[in-house]
Amino acid sequence: MRDQPRGEPQALPARILAFDWTRAEAELDAEGHTVLGGLLTADECTESAALYDRDDLFRDRVVMARHGFGRGEYKYFAYPLPTLVAELRASLYPRLVPTANRWSAALGEGACFPETHDAFLECCHAAGQSRPTPLLLSYAADDFNCLHQDLYGEHVFPIQAAILLAEPGRAFAGGEFVMTEQRPRKQSRAIVVGLRQGDAVLFAVRHRPARGVRGIHRVTMRHGVSRVLSGTRRTMGVIFHDAA
Repeated sequence: MRDQPRGEPQALPARILAFDWTRAEAELDAEGHTVLGGLLTADECTESAALYDRDDLFRDRVVMARHGFGRGEYKYFAYPLPTLVAELRASLYPRLVPTANRWSAALGEGACFPETHDAFLECCHAAGQSRPTPLLLSYAADDFNCLHQDLYGEHVFPIQAAILLAEPGRAFAGGEFVMTEQRPRKQSRAIVVGLRQGDAVLFAVRHRPARGVRGIHRVTMRHGVSRVLSGTRRTMGVIFHDAA
C-alpha cells in the first residue's frame, strides 16, 4: 500500500490517519504485512538516522556478530523517547489494535489489547516489561540480519513497524527487507518487501491467522535483512511492547 498524499507534509498523527487503513488491514490479513509509503519525510529520515551517533539517547548497543544474529549493530532507545519515535508508537498503535484483537480471537489466544498505547504499556510494565524497545539499526557493506522474531516478554503486540531511513540505490545497495512464512504441512514461503526512504513496513511479529481448507490455522512469521552490498543502511524499528 503506497498512498501517502503528496504536497506539504502534515503533522505525523494526521499523516498516519490519512492512510487507507481498511486496505492496510486487508493486506495484513492476507499477507502478514503492508507498506505505508512515505510515512516519514526525507528530513525526518535524515534527522532520525543522525541520532545513531547520540549515545546519550540509548540504553543499549548490540553488535549482532557477537550473538550470532548476523552482522551490523543496533541501539535501543532509552526513555524518554525522542518525540518522533514516541509519536510513531502512540499514533500507529490504535490503528493496529482492531487487527491485533481480531488475530488474537481467531487464534484463540484470549488477549484483548486496549485502545491506547499508554494503557498497553501499563500492562507491560506491571508484568516487569519496562525497558523501551524502539531502536535504530545500522548496516555497512556485507552486513545482514538473520531471520528472527522480536518478542521480549509475556506481553507481545502482534504487529510492529520498520522504517527505512536511507534511500536504496543512493545510500546503499542490497539490504532488502525479507520475511518468511512457515505454513502448516507446506514448505516456507519467502517474501521480499521493496522499500524507499521514508516507507514503513508493518508486519506480523510472530504469527498470524490464515484460512485454509480446514479452517483457521496459525502461520509463523520471521523477518530479517539480506546482505548489504555497499553503502550504509539505517532503519528505525518501532515495537509496541516493552522488554523484560
